Amino acid sequence: MPKTCSEPLHRLQLHGPTMATRWAVSCDVPPVLDTNALCQALAEAVEQVDAQMSPWQPESALNQLNRAPVGDWLALPAQILEVLARALEVCRLSDGAFDPAVGALVDAWGFGAACDTPDAEAIRAARNAKRLPTPQALELDLAAGLARKHSPLQLDLCGIAKGYAVDRMCAVLTGHGVCHALVALDGELRAIGPQASGAPWAVALESPRAGLRAAHGVIELQDLAVATSGDYRHFVQVGQARLAHSMDGRSGKPVNNGVASVTVLAPRCMDADAWATALLVAGSGQGLALAHRHGLDALWLLRRGEALVELGSGRFAAAASAGTA
Repeated sequence: MPKTCSEPLHRLQLHGPTMATRWAVSCDVPPVLDTNALCQALAEAVEQVDAQMSPWQPESALNQLNRAPVGDWLALPAQILEVLARALEVCRLSDGAFDPAVGALVDAWGFGAACDTPDAEAIRAARNAKRLPTPQALELDLAAGLARKHSPLQLDLCGIAKGYAVDRMCAVLTGHGVCHALVALDGELRAIGPQASGAPWAVALESPRAGLRAAHGVIELQDLAVATSGDYRHFVQVGQARLAHSMDGRSGKPVNNGVASVTVLAPRCMDADAWATALLVAGSGQGLALAHRHGLDALWLLRRGEALVELGSGRFAAAASAGTA
């Protein structure tokens, strides 16, 4: 049976490789907890997400759907169907700023599994391809566990899958009776409760300066998730332009709008992940309007020459006073 949170607790650190990066968990647990079983369950949870949703694994459920003929129903696992459903919803709510069907663009610009440099012919083909809007092009039958495409499209879930993996790890932890934990996978994090001491979990907001690993600030989490999307980790330099790995499906180009990073808070990490991507793509003007419309807690760091300017909504609005950093 899961242990209660009234027992004496000690700090446990667990981590492992996945998705070309690493997951990490800090948790306060009773000494009798089977840490080997917990670590194995966490690794299995995140690897299941990778196996289903990775564009780099040829037999992933994602790639099976991408290869499926238009009009044919395909049986899919419940996990990827849950993520696809939320991806389509955020696509609608963000007016297409978040678009899970940018896989061809991701590959063409050299950020995907197909190639690691931009391919001008592939870029033209991807930008000129005629297809239905993504929420119309993909139909889901969640009750039956099925999906089908109504027009050709190449899905890419990299803007939401890592956040979902964090949520799955949180479910594993609570299932083992863990009441105090911080789960991290790249720039996606989620806290279960506070630390055993009662203090919230303090996480660093990374400074979006290429080649520099430093903190821009600190965010405190308790029963809350945070995700950050930016242009400073994965990008290509074309002349004076920095082109981020995040794709704007509406223009057919990588993001290049002066937004260095966007950080979003949400109860679930996959929501924070998807909205951080959407608001990065939308830019500060449309993005701020979206954040206000949907009640999002979001912080933009905008490039203004050599300076960074903060812009915030929700609980970040007061802290972001449009100063430089």
